[in-house]
Amino acid sequence: MKRIGLLPRILLAIILGLILGNFMPEWFVRAFATFNGIFNNYLSFVIPFIIIGFIVPGIANMGRNAGKMLGLSTALAYVSTFLAGLLAFFVGSWLIPIMTKGQSFQTTDNPEEFLQSGFFEVAMPPLMEVTTALIFAFVIGIGIASIKGNVLQDAFDEFQKIVEKVITVTIIPLLPFHIFGVFQNMTYGGQVVNILSIFLKVFVLIIALHITILLIQYTTAGTLHKQNPFKLLKTVLPAYFTAIGTQSSSATIPVTLASVKKTTIRERVADFCVPLFATIHLSGSAITLVTCSLGVLLLSGGDISFSAYLPFILMLGVTLVAAPGVPGGAVMAAIGIMEVMLGFNETMLSLMIALYLAQDSFGTATNVTGDGALSLIVDKFTKKDKNDEGDETDKNAQLV
Repeated sequence: MKRIGLLPRILLAIILGLILGNFMPEWFVRAFATFNGIFNNYLSFVIPFIIIGFIVPGIANMGRNAGKMLGLSTALAYVSTFLAGLLAFFVGSWLIPIMTKGQSFQTTDNPEEFLQSGFFEVAMPPLMEVTTALIFAFVIGIGIASIKGNVLQDAFDEFQKIVEKVITVTIIPLLPFHIFGVFQNMTYGGQVVNILSIFLKVFVLIIALHITILLIQYTTAGTLHKQNPFKLLKTVLPAYFTAIGTQSSSATIPVTLASVKKTTIRERVADFCVPLFATIHLSGSAITLVTCSLGVLLLSGGDISFSAYLPFILMLGVTLVAAPGVPGGAVMAAIGIMEVMLGFNETMLSLMIALYLAQDSFGTATNVTGDGALSLIVDKFTKKDKNDEGDETDKNAQLV
C-alpha cells in the first residue's frame, strides 16, 4: 500500500465506501464508525500541536532571517494567497448556491438520524483549545524572532519535525480508512448522492479558479517585465505537470527552478525565491479550501456571509504561509480555524479532508506554477547587480 500514491488510495477509499455502503450490514458500518470516532478524537487532540508546530517555527524563521527580499517575498506570498481566497469566496458564494439549489446535507442538527454511531468512544480531550494554540503560536513565534533566541528556535524546529512525523506516520496512512468509513456511512444513510452531485461540479469550479489565478499572476508578472504572459506561463508549465504527479511542492522544486530560470528572471533571485515560495505560497490550496468549505457549509445550512468568511480568509493566509509542505499539510493546518471560525463539526471536517486530498495534486500544481510568477515580480522590485546584466540580455532574446 505504501507504493500506491495518496491520491489513488483516497479515490479507492471513496469508491469502496460508495459501493459497500449500499449492501454492508449495520454492524460493519458501525465498526468503521467506531474507528472514525476514535480517529476524529485523535485528530482533535493533535490539532493544537499541528498549529503550534507549523506556525511557531514559520514565524520565527521568517523574522530571524529578515531581509528586503525575504520580507517582499513573504508579503507577496500572503497577498497572493489572500486574494486567491477572496476570488474563491466571491465566485463560489455566487455559483455554488445555484449548484446546490434544492439540495442539503444535515450535518449540524441531527446527524444520528442518518449516520450510524460507533459501538464505543475513546475520549481524547485536547491539552488546549484551538484558539489558545493559535494565540500561543503567534506570541512565541514573534517572541523568538524578536529576541533571536537559539534555544527555543532549535526546540521548536525539532518539535515541528515531531509534528510532521505524527502527520506522515499516523494521520496520512489512516486517512484512507477514515474516508472509507465516512463515505460508507453516508451511503448507508442515503446522503452521498447529494454530496457527490454537488462536489463534482465544485471540482470543475476549483480547476477554473486555479486557471484564473494563474492567468492573473502571470499577467501581472508579464506586464511588469514587458513580456508575453502566456509565453511566461508556457515556460513554467513543466512544473505544473510534474506537481500533478508528485503531489509535492518540495519534490517539484528542481523542475520549477529549471523552468523559472528559462524566463527573464535573474538566477540568484530564482535560487532564493523558488524554494521559499514552495513552502509559503499556497494560492491554489487557498482556492480549494475556501471553495470546498463553501460547498460543505451550504449543504449543511451554514452561514457563508462575507463577514463570516473575511476573518477566516485572513487567518487562512497566515496559516498557509507558515505551514510546511508535507502531504496534506495545508488542510491539516486549516482544520483548526475551520472548526473555530466556520463552526465545522467532525463530519464536516472529515468531508473537507477527503475533498481536499482528492484534488490535492491540482492545488499543488497551481501553487508551484504560481511560484514562477511571484518570483518574477520579486525580481522586478529588487536591485540588480552588475553580474545580472549579461544573463538578463540573453533571456530577453529567448522570449521575444
